[in-house]
Amino acid sequence: MERAVQERLSRAAISKFFKLARIWRLRCLSKRQLLGGVSSAVLHRLKCGQKKVLGPDTLTRVFLLLEISRALNILYGRKLADSWARLPDTNPMFQGEPPLEYMVKGGVPALLRVRQLLDSRRAGH
Repeated sequence: MERAVQERLSRAAISKFFKLARIWRLRCLSKRQLLGGVSSAVLHRLKCGQKKVLGPDTLTRVFLLLEISRALNILYGRKLADSWARLPDTNPMFQGEPPLEYMVKGGVPALLRVRQLLDSRRAGH
């Protein structure tokens, strides 16, 4: 990925990630894990605007989270979409835990599976 493209995408991704983190009421540890296990210092630099470029893995994670949020809003409307990640879920994938726990523990593969699940629901399956 070209550096200029990475910088442009990073600016939007960082801003949108912290907005989603507020909406989902994410704790610091969950934010760090969802971003790929970044340190507290890196998270702080991102939040303060001191770190302006995300690596390809982190960009992928953020865009998957944003797509998950978008799908939730289409499927359930804002109120349920904003709380869905924290609610216990009976889907066998989540084993009764909130989807957020599944995504935090599972990294990119889990984020992809959640996105696929929501895309499937949007398609009526």
